[in-house]
Amino acid sequence: MAKAVDEEMKDAEPASTSNAGTDAAAPEPESRLSPTDQLAVNLAVLEKAVSLKETRMISGRLLRQTALIRHQLTPQILSDFVTKALPEDATMGPLLLKQLKQAASSAMDTQDAPKEATSQTAASTSSLPEAEAYATLIVTQYLVDNKLCSEAKEVTTAAVQRLSEYNRRTLDTLAARIYFYYSWSYECCNSLSEIRSRLLALHRTSVLRHDEYGQETLVNLLLRNYLHYNLYDQAEKFRAKAQRPEQSRSHTQYCRYLFYLGRIKAIQLEYTDARDYLQQAARKAPNSALGFRVTVSKWLILVRLLLGEIPEHQDFTQPGLRQPLQAYYELTQAVRGGDLTLFRRAAETNHKVFAEDKVSNLIVRLRHNVIRAGLRRISLAYSRISLADVATKLGLPNVDDTESIVAKAIRDGGIDATIDHEHSYMSSKEVTDIYSTEEPQSAFHARVAFCLDIHNEAVRAMRFDPAAHKPKDKLPTERTMTDAEVAKAIEEAESEEP
Repeated sequence: MAKAVDEEMKDAEPASTSNAGTDAAAPEPESRLSPTDQLAVNLAVLEKAVSLKETRMISGRLLRQTALIRHQLTPQILSDFVTKALPEDATMGPLLLKQLKQAASSAMDTQDAPKEATSQTAASTSSLPEAEAYATLIVTQYLVDNKLCSEAKEVTTAAVQRLSEYNRRTLDTLAARIYFYYSWSYECCNSLSEIRSRLLALHRTSVLRHDEYGQETLVNLLLRNYLHYNLYDQAEKFRAKAQRPEQSRSHTQYCRYLFYLGRIKAIQLEYTDARDYLQQAARKAPNSALGFRVTVSKWLILVRLLLGEIPEHQDFTQPGLRQPLQAYYELTQAVRGGDLTLFRRAAETNHKVFAEDKVSNLIVRLRHNVIRAGLRRISLAYSRISLADVATKLGLPNVDDTESIVAKAIRDGGIDATIDHEHSYMSSKEVTDIYSTEEPQSAFHARVAFCLDIHNEAVRAMRFDPAAHKPKDKLPTERTMTDAEVAKAIEEAESEEP
């Protein structure tokens, strides 16, 4: 489950920076270039962005154009680019060429080498550290796509060490991507705990350097690291104290953060907050990130069930979600009907699925909700029923346990009934008009609060000119010029008078 989250969202990341300015709009001719020519163009874009100190050009146009040719790259194309783009004394050059050579030999054993289109543009050599980081990034992406985890682990480890030598804001976006694959490669090698202290040090450095891209990415990587080993308390302590930028720089990183926060709140029994965070993550997730949306939907369904809500049928029938959510649909049907026997059967049948999704502890908590749903149906159907019949309908072992469960449900407000302990039966009270209660008011309040939250998020997401509050230099000049022209016109008019 955890791998599906980032697997689906890493390709959707470049599209998240839709507000990256006019340079982020890629021209049509570039999309028809060969991979070699496109890499040369990307290197020129990178050099221009560095010279202008325009980070949005890197996070927008550069990464988006790289994503378009990502699956067309081959070891030969990448080797030529590394050789031509990086100087001979580049630190990462020999390691990248070595890993690409190994990848080429393994690829030739499985398939024929693809024919490369004729290149018309040669990449110029660049001594910028951003060019070295970009070359490292695209090589790492190729290794990850071809499941060469150990090679990617070696490359990213050296790259992280190399990036620690620089403090340049134009490196922040590329460094954040390399940090992501750094954690991803260690996770694929089942050694994620080895880099936790390193990630904490990187996060501390990014905060001191005001690296907002790095802060956002590293917070998510550390939360993922903790949750991978079910360290929910440590994850919550870190989240509460970690600094994040006020305005999210990456849409997909913000979606990941909401998902991890929703998981933490769900485990800590704060189901209302968990539902809000998971719903936001589901709404903000890119349509192309199917694996992420599936994972969020699983957790959201369980949290809603724990809150006593029943997800609608259309939540399980959306495109691409029907098959992955089949086990959760069976579980929902059992909770809806309050059938404890059906619930046990669904939980036992799909035990492996729930264990793989790391939601087994939430499934155990659902048993109480199933019983409450069954009691609610019974209280609505019968004005009076013996506790023995209640135990039979719910599949409970004995009457004494049934009496305790019914008493707790009455105390919690789950059902409106009374218990006659002497004659051992439950009497349901008459159904009152729901509009005479506070439930409509609570529902209206929840909707108003949701709309206000969306309005506040929209206001925070708006971009303003950083110098808007400063006095503009042109205004005094224009005002002086206008006054001078008026005075001159008056003098000319007076001189022309007889």
